[in-house]
Amino acid sequence: MPQIFMNHTSSATSSINKKIAIFYPNFGGGGAESVCLWMLEALKTKYDLTLFTFSDIDIHKLNSMYATQLDPKEIKVRALFPKSLGGFTEFLRANSPQMRMLFFHLLIRFIKKYCHEYDLVISAYNATDLGKWGIQYIHWTGVIDETNKIYKKVSSFSDEKMKSNISICNSDFVAQRLKQMYDMDSQVIYPPVVTEFPEIPWEEKENAFICSGRLTKAKQPHQVIEIVRQVREKGFDVKLYLTGGGGGAYAWGYQRFLRKKIEENASWVTLYQNLSFQDYVKVLAKCKYGLHFKQEPFGISIAEMLKAGAIPFVKDKGGQIEIVGAENQDLFFKNRPEAVERIVALLSNSERLQAVRGVLEERKSIFSTTRFMTEIDRAVQEFFEKQT
Repeated sequence: MPQIFMNHTSSATSSINKKIAIFYPNFGGGGAESVCLWMLEALKTKYDLTLFTFSDIDIHKLNSMYATQLDPKEIKVRALFPKSLGGFTEFLRANSPQMRMLFFHLLIRFIKKYCHEYDLVISAYNATDLGKWGIQYIHWTGVIDETNKIYKKVSSFSDEKMKSNISICNSDFVAQRLKQMYDMDSQVIYPPVVTEFPEIPWEEKENAFICSGRLTKAKQPHQVIEIVRQVREKGFDVKLYLTGGGGGAYAWGYQRFLRKKIEENASWVTLYQNLSFQDYVKVLAKCKYGLHFKQEPFGISIAEMLKAGAIPFVKDKGGQIEIVGAENQDLFFKNRPEAVERIVALLSNSERLQAVRGVLEERKSIFSTTRFMTEIDRAVQEFFEKQT
């Protein structure tokens, strides 16, 4: 049977009338988790918040990873599984897509059981039917909403209820996809990007690339290693820093492969795993360049590169274009050979490099945690105004 772990609430919080339930299944490291945590940060002083998730969380550890300042007393947690089963259920989720999807729908059924105790339900994990009209923040489409009918029976998932929710997307790219798939309108609120990076002059930064994110095959950090290796072969003395989380049990096989590649190039590749946010910022701030091989719905790590003053090279399709700016064609690539070509061309042209830096500097104000929190708070206020 599902278990409920509830943190005690301070007297200040208990005086708040409006109760909000927030759905987010699993905190495994990544940009989507940042959205959920900063959503809690945005709403914690105004509302009584309850997080529905797979298993109990370590808020202090998450604060360290995402630069939030959440207090366990401010957030209730209702967990589907008891802490004693956390390791076992994580193993099942990581190694079986079928079990992972089953757990998603078990958690949906769980929150539906209690949804009417809350004034608002929010999915911080994509388009979801949570039992009543609410708000959904969509990182990507077809994650839960397009699953097998058998799973949907587990949660009594209603596409119509999902479509009736107020939808928020993380990029115009995803908003357009949502419109094409379901003819659903949405607003865009860019994910939170922490603004406090050390101001290191360009001349004092290292001739280094940073690649951050989960160390999984989907993110393809091995491709980044190969690109930088070929750039070095063209005569550029550049280094590479890889930072990110482990990606869960399912990534073990890939990580062995990745570690071998890192060891083979240890003179210029350095791996940092599971850094605190403060330590991650120190690494990021000293890099002149960023490199991200995967097409993203948005790409928080790319926005962090931009905010830290690095020049990010990214795929030519996806939400990451909205971060870098469509006018910066020098920074986009289709494949590995083109990535090498674009990097070598820009690094060889100091005048063009300076111009790109100037354009990217102007884009920094688009992304921040303050802007995200303000817009999330406004969306929730507007929801309650529509109810009156």
